Amino acid sequence: MKKFNDSEFLLGSGTARTLYHSFAENAPIIDYHCHIDPKEIYEDKRYPNIAQLWLGVGGSNFGDHYKWRLMRSFGVEEKYITGTEPDELRFQKWVECLERAVGSPLYHWSHLELKKYFGFEGDLNSENAAEVYRICNEKLAQGGLSVREIIRMSGVKLICTTDDPADSLQWHRLLREDESFDVQVLPAMRPDKAKNIEKDTFIPYLAQLGAASGVSIDSFAALKEALIRRMDYFAYLGCRVSDHALEYISCAPASEEEIEDIFARRLRGEVPSAQECEKYHCAFLLFLGREYSRRGWVMQLHYGAKRDVNSRMFYAHGADTGYDCIGSGAPMAQLADFLDLLERTGQLPKTILYSLNPTDNAAIDSIIGCFQNSDACSKLQHGAAWWFNDHIDGMTAQMKSLANLGNLASFVGMLTDSRSFLSYTRHDYFRRLLCNMLGDWVERGLYPARMATLGSIVKDISYNNAVRYFDFDLKEI
Repeated sequence: MKKFNDSEFLLGSGTARTLYHSFAENAPIIDYHCHIDPKEIYEDKRYPNIAQLWLGVGGSNFGDHYKWRLMRSFGVEEKYITGTEPDELRFQKWVECLERAVGSPLYHWSHLELKKYFGFEGDLNSENAAEVYRICNEKLAQGGLSVREIIRMSGVKLICTTDDPADSLQWHRLLREDESFDVQVLPAMRPDKAKNIEKDTFIPYLAQLGAASGVSIDSFAALKEALIRRMDYFAYLGCRVSDHALEYISCAPASEEEIEDIFARRLRGEVPSAQECEKYHCAFLLFLGREYSRRGWVMQLHYGAKRDVNSRMFYAHGADTGYDCIGSGAPMAQLADFLDLLERTGQLPKTILYSLNPTDNAAIDSIIGCFQNSDACSKLQHGAAWWFNDHIDGMTAQMKSLANLGNLASFVGMLTDSRSFLSYTRHDYFRRLLCNMLGDWVERGLYPARMATLGSIVKDISYNNAVRYFDFDLKEI
């Protein structure tokens, strides 16, 4: 019987173990997409206990919705999840769920975090929950696990947060000037609020964006000017990447006059038809794609999520609280046609495609192969397994699909996509799975035991490819 969560965790062969320990284990981390708060990094926040680190502050509706969903599935009362019950009770309820979460990546992630940051190497369960709570809280109280220290312990070299175009980026400015912290914290622009013309929040948001950019947004042309100004400011603070959260990618080309008409009628209070929304979404993304290409930015497209499915709980708790699911029916032909519209004029930027629906893996890999060229190594990327797919089977399936149909060796690797500062162990989880997969292929005679080549591939996927692809100011390993 193999021991749980030892140094050989997830490494099923000698080749896998050699690849991991020699090439992946100590590679630095680039977290090029996450949702952590740069203010907490600048202020070097210290969490009072492990419950708040893992579950969020009670009553705040800001925390780890992965854990919240699992607790709800075990029938835990909401007051222990997002409510204001004492943190120790919330932690106990979480542990009662976790110990029975056999097969869940949350079980693995939680134990990897306990081992790395708190030195606990056992299995967390109801019987030892109080003791583990004490061990973790003592470590936090000693002051050695502030936000910055967690980042340093994790070997992180660069972080890209996710930021609205109207954000002042004051914390990024302050971090840039702070010589005591040598980890780069860069903004990444997510302009979704300016895309969502169908939502009630659209017109109020235009006023907010207009104030930030100094542009009176009374037309689509003015919106583009406002976004260009904000992109200039983001670029000044080191931005190299954008991100978009979409249900699917629309390809519905329309003339400038038609888009201006749709925009003008929206400003007068009319809600566009579904077809008009698709035309606007397409025009919006085409404009941004061309701007990203001109600037050398990477465009990330996350799609395939159906948001806020449980409307009653959404209205009670808000967005990103655990009520989203995998969508279906994303039109892959439209995605291909949209990319082609940018490619026709030589304005297709480096692009990373992430689908929440795992059935899209092969389609993504076949599409990106149509647009590769000498502009960059794997200019179009199949993004890491995301959200409902970042588990053993999902990560492995994504990498195998990319290897089968594309170029695994040039993959830019893992990201946390997380709101938790302890989530950097997901990079380790990913690297172990990568090495296990490669080791299995060697053991089965599907690839020779060329350890120098394989080691180089492992280091590249773990770190170097991201340095090159995003053109970050970092040294390769």
